[in-house]
Amino acid sequence: MRGFAEHLAADRRLVILRLLVEAHGELGESSIEKGLLMYGHRAGVDRETVRADLVFLAEPERGCLVTEIADGKVMIAAITKRGVACAEGRIYVEGVAAPALGR
Repeated sequence: MRGFAEHLAADRRLVILRLLVEAHGELGESSIEKGLLMYGHRAGVDRETVRADLVFLAEPERGCLVTEIADGKVMIAAITKRGVACAEGRIYVEGVAAPALGR
């Protein structure tokens, strides 16, 4: 079942990037969590999962976003140009699902 879990994680990360594009570039982890739930990622999605995905997307080899901790407790994510290109399907980033053609 590991293959399907990886598929879900990759799709969840694509949704995160799309949420950031839709929000004009920046969101807090709480809003991202709610957006994931709204787009059907209900199983196993909690604040810890969201944070892990944000850290994954911010790693230098991916460079899809940058994060910061506000007030010592809330993670904020801001999308990069590379993240926008990935969300739009112009580039492929390992660990992030490619968007369907023709959206």
